[in-house]
Amino acid sequence: MLNALWMFIGGGLGTLGRWGLSGVVARLWGETFPVGTLVINVTGSFVIGLFAGLTGPEGRWMAPASFRQFFMIGICGGYTTFSSFSLQTLTLAEDAQWIKAGANIVLSIALCLAAVWLGHALAFHLNATKGN
Repeated sequence: MLNALWMFIGGGLGTLGRWGLSGVVARLWGETFPVGTLVINVTGSFVIGLFAGLTGPEGRWMAPASFRQFFMIGICGGYTTFSSFSLQTLTLAEDAQWIKAGANIVLSIALCLAAVWLGHALAFHLNATKGN
């Protein structure tokens, strides 16, 4: 039950981070294309890849399962916005903005996969220098 409480707290923290960064991105780039959601999903993918690689069984730092759940399920789960991505893409498609809808799908999938790979690769590199 305590793990569930920590995941709940992590989810709230992640949500506040998403809200804050989305607001900053919207002020800088506007809201005609869901750049904020894209930035959130890419950065969240990078962070979860990095964290999973660094704190996993072969990682540089062993983290208790409860902390991994707090961070990856709670914070990262609250921070990333796949449901927002889906709704925004549907709205673009319903408005016949096919190029923007398609770009959002392709960019989100490609950049998020690249970000999680990059985070994991960075963790692998950091883990390799563990003894140094």
